Amino acid sequence: MTEGGDDGEFVDEWTVSNIVTTIVPLLAVLSVLQMGSGSVLERFEEQLLTQPSLLVLVPVMIGTAGNLGSIMCARLSTQLHLGVLEFSPDNPNVRANVAAVFGLAVTVFFLLGVASWAIGRLLGGSLGLGTLLFITMVSGMLLAVWVVIVSSVAVYVSYRLGYDPDDTTIPVVTNVSDVTGVLILFTVVWIVL
Repeated sequence: MTEGGDDGEFVDEWTVSNIVTTIVPLLAVLSVLQMGSGSVLERFEEQLLTQPSLLVLVPVMIGTAGNLGSIMCARLSTQLHLGVLEFSPDNPNVRANVAAVFGLAVTVFFLLGVASWAIGRLLGGSLGLGTLLFITMVSGMLLAVWVVIVSSVAVYVSYRLGYDPDDTTIPVVTNVSDVTGVLILFTVVWIVL
């Protein structure tokens, strides 16, 4: 892309200063949001210490949700830049991205449940494999649904506000997934246990 090229876009849209002025205020707001995640975790400290499987599960669960959201945002942003993205549930590209995220979520959260159970057993935990798999799969799939919604909305809103979704969406989705991931996980834990 060159300045004054046929496509009417300018190189100066992708300058370091534009990216910094967009992302720094966003990161400041998201940092405050992250503090909420820490306060939620503090409420469940006793339960985490008595059930090592849950302690192992927390960081990996919210990290996985952020990774799934990053994948979804990157795919949607790329399709937006290529001009093949239409924000509609009828769009086959959107459906394919949602199916890819759900397929990854099922696989990864199942493996995460088994691994956290095994590590928890080594550390003296008492949660059974079935219980932990149920907690992991239910909370993981709820989180996957939430990630798809947040990713789609983040890309759409970023685009509508005139920001490059590549610059803004991944920090938003990963931070929101951290906070809501903890809430979803411990809501499921509270219901099951």
